[in-house]
Amino acid sequence: MASKSTRSGSEAVRRLEELRAAYDRLRTEQIRAEGEAERLEQELAVAKAEARGEFGTDDEAALAGLVAEAEARNAARVQEFEAVIASIEAELASLSRESA
Repeated sequence: MASKSTRSGSEAVRRLEELRAAYDRLRTEQIRAEGEAERLEQELAVAKAEARGEFGTDDEAALAGLVAEAEARNAARVQEFEAVIASIEAELASLSRESA
């Protein structure tokens, strides 16, 4: 009976050593994750401060609205530029036909 109990005891010690290694690995990962979370929180705070300074807000919805407005203005300007280019090309084609 002592032999079986010794085997069970050594099996338990071996298993505890395996579990300890897993625990140590998980603890290391937890510390790393906590550090990463802290770093990201600091980056977010800096980004929000920059947004408030540059755009007057750090609200995501308000910033998304500003981006949408800028995209709409840019699209309108591209269309205007396209119209100017088309007008110039038409004028050049007209001058080319007149001189020929």
